Order: sequence, then C-alpha cells, then structure tokens
Amino acid sequence: MIPETEQLLSAAALPPDGDRRTAPRRPPGEDLSTPDERDTYRRVLDVLHDGGVELLVGGAYAFTRYTGIERSTKDFDIFVRSTEIDRALDTLAAAGFRTELTFPHWLGKAFWGDTFVDVIFNSGNGVTPIDDEWFTHAPSAEVLGTTVKLMPAEEMLWSKSFVMERERYDGADVIHLIRAGAATLDWDRLVRRYGDRWRVLFTNLVLFGFIYPGERTRLPRGLMEGMIARLQSELESAPPEKVCNGTVVSRQQYLIDVQEWGYADGRIPPHGNMTAEQVAHWTAAIDDGK
Repeated sequence: MIPETEQLLSAAALPPDGDRRTAPRRPPGEDLSTPDERDTYRRVLDVLHDGGVELLVGGAYAFTRYTGIERSTKDFDIFVRSTEIDRALDTLAAAGFRTELTFPHWLGKAFWGDTFVDVIFNSGNGVTPIDDEWFTHAPSAEVLGTTVKLMPAEEMLWSKSFVMERERYDGADVIHLIRAGAATLDWDRLVRRYGDRWRVLFTNLVLFGFIYPGERTRLPRGLMEGMIARLQSELESAPPEKVCNGTVVSRQQYLIDVQEWGYADGRIPPHGNMTAEQVAHWTAAIDDGK
C-alpha cells in the first residue's frame, strides 16, 4: 500500500540505498513552468476548488515528487472524475477561461491567453477512466503554494504503461516509477487495475529486471511468480479470437491490422471501452497532430 503522504514525498525520490545526496535540493516542481503559467495554474486550482470540483494534479508535478526526476512542462495536467468533466469545464468557462471538450471520450482543455490546462477524465485508449479509486488513494502535497491531491503513483504507472507511440513512449517513466516505489506500490491494486491487460504490466516488470539487473529482487517475489504462472496457464489454453490489442498502446501503428488485415480492434467492445465513433475521432486527429 502507499505509505503516509510525508513518507512518500520524502522517500520516493531517493535511490534504494537511501543516499540523500542525490535528492532534489529544492521543493520538486517549483521550476517546472514560467511565472505567468504558474499564475494561470493556480487560478485553475482555485476556481475548481471554489466550484466544488474535486481534482487531482498529475503530469510533471506528480512525477517529479514520485521519482525525483525534474523536467520542464508546457502544460498542466489535472484529472477529474469522468462524471465531472462537463461541470469542471462549465466552472472554468464561468470564470473567464476559454474551454473545449477536445476529445469527448477523454480530454478537455481550458485556455487563458497562450497558456492552457489539460482536464483529463480518461485515457486516449479508453482504458483508464478516472473513478473514485483514484481519489481514495491520492496523497496530499503542496503544488504552487496550494495543498492538492496528486494522482496516485499506481494510477500514473497504469496509464503511462499504455503509451507506446512512435513519437512518444512513456516506458522510461514507468520503469522509474517502479524503481522509486517497488517496496511501497500497491501491487495487488495494480494487478486488479490491469485486469485482462496484465501482460502490459508483466512486460514492464521484466524490463525493469533488465534495466536494473542488480535490483530485480526488489520486486515482490509473489508478484513475479503469479505473473509467470498466469503466462504458463495462457500458453496451455486455446488461443483467443483474431483481435489486435496493439491499438490500445498505439493509436496509429496498428491501424493496418484493424483496417486491412481483419483483426478486431482491441479498443472496441467486447474487448475495450471505446465506441467506433470515438475511435474514428481519435484516429482522424492523428493528421491534425493532436
């Protein structure tokens, strides 16, 4: 399980041996954006808080606190329940922001001048909807001088592990989250979150042992043995129907499979959660660079 918030935020950025010489020398996240951007981000937080919209902060602000890796950010990621997206955008619009529901199945945006905020309520593949459990396990932290809830490390790992595009691959982020939290992550919850897509988690666990061979034993033995047993069981069972789950990890690179080669799209029921219309909208945006 996730430990108490203070322990998480102070220890997650440390290497396994606890050497604090490599820890950030300032509160992580303070220099991830410009002063004007930070003013806009604070206003978003204040407006939604005053409007009674519960939110989580993610992106670089959360990732830095979990891993100790700092990087600049050109936007600000907040997460709201999938049932709250309309109210969140309406609240921001009433406060003077220009808003749009960029993709009706997962993403809205709020603009203030040249600065924008992503308002996320699912993932582009429809796999990781923001539900009550995100909030139940969210640790508190101070971001931009405001006390907020961060997206949990488990849900960050879960959602990032499905990003395997040619132009963006979040695998290193996943591995660094595992490195920082191997002893504290709620592995039972993660396995449950992945469900039938457990191979994506297993792939990253195997890769972790390759990247950090001296730290393989930091992963719970029971977790690895359970994954191996599950793999063995699948190898001995009848193969599933002709379906391509590649579209779940990359919206572009496996289109030929579902458009020309006769594979069922793993994003569409009964395999996934997206409608054919949502898939078409998400696919058309590739050419627009969105």
